[in-house]
Amino acid sequence: MRADRSLISARKPDHVLTLSDLGPPLTRLTDTAALHRLGFAAFFADQVGPDESHLLVRRISSVHRDRVDAIDGSGPAVLELAPNANTADYAVGDWVLADPHTGLMVRRLTRRTVFQRRAEGVMGHQLAAANVDTLFVVTSCNADFNPARLERYLIMANEAGTRPVIVLTKADMVDDAETYAAQAATLQRDLSVVIVNARSPEAIDPLMPWCGPGQTVALVGSSGVGKSTLVNTLSGPGAGDPQKTGTIREQDAKGRHTTTARSLHAIEGGGWVIDTPGIRTLYVSDVTDGIDTLFAEITDLAPDCKFRDCSHSHEKGCAVQAAIKDGTLDPARLDRWRSLQAENRDRTPVFTGPKDNKTLRKKKY
Repeated sequence: MRADRSLISARKPDHVLTLSDLGPPLTRLTDTAALHRLGFAAFFADQVGPDESHLLVRRISSVHRDRVDAIDGSGPAVLELAPNANTADYAVGDWVLADPHTGLMVRRLTRRTVFQRRAEGVMGHQLAAANVDTLFVVTSCNADFNPARLERYLIMANEAGTRPVIVLTKADMVDDAETYAAQAATLQRDLSVVIVNARSPEAIDPLMPWCGPGQTVALVGSSGVGKSTLVNTLSGPGAGDPQKTGTIREQDAKGRHTTTARSLHAIEGGGWVIDTPGIRTLYVSDVTDGIDTLFAEITDLAPDCKFRDCSHSHEKGCAVQAAIKDGTLDPARLDRWRSLQAENRDRTPVFTGPKDNKTLRKKKY
């Protein structure tokens, strides 16, 4: 990290900053070791043309209403936005190129993965995190444990292109944590489930397969499940200002929002973790591929049905109904698949209007 240098945020400038006043070093494409530590991979390097090789590489570390913060291979870095820029277009974890003389953002590189959701009454998606390798879906071994809500997080992870892992916290408060783990493991084929005590220094050990150098993980889940505590444990005691943590109501395990903005933190020993605020309501919208992955056993059977548009309810020659009859498919899985498919269909905005003059019509949520 640069010595004696405070965090410098990207904001819409009243005047142009000069990077020469801030001192070297500045992370360029040739600084491969520094970029690798930040998670910069060939996928991103291949997007940079020969005429852009002089530009500086930055990674967005937090997004606010009027600015974004950034880092490079040396620590906090200058990044200026154009006056007409909208910070809502950027996500924590984004890679951008900046002018070496002014620090002005030139462009954002194409994302490899992006975790986003559609909120009620909003036409577009709200960005949560970008370029995440593994999504830790955090829930606790108490009343917060809700398989139906976990399914929605898994759908979002699948749609984003990230690897989902269920992380069960507060295992030290129950005697049957393995029961919670067994139930979570049934939600998706080949799903990894990890049990941790977020406050214990050893909590990082079972998570290390996904937290190595250059890897980026993000934490999602309800308020009060221990996300911020887990971030503090992953970051280690020397990480600077810790994330704020809060308590929960014991009667229903509900917590308050202690994390109010998404932010990127270094993991002790390598890797990066993105903390996100708790999500009260997670809608299913425009996530067909995510649902197909969640219910892979149904997706795999569908091509064997007699009719291509089989609803898997009453048609003759339905391979899904045949699997239910022979006991190889749980009928409850089909019910949940049908319910989520219906919600996804009803909540996904559609384009209407004459050809070449289509407008987006929002369905009522």
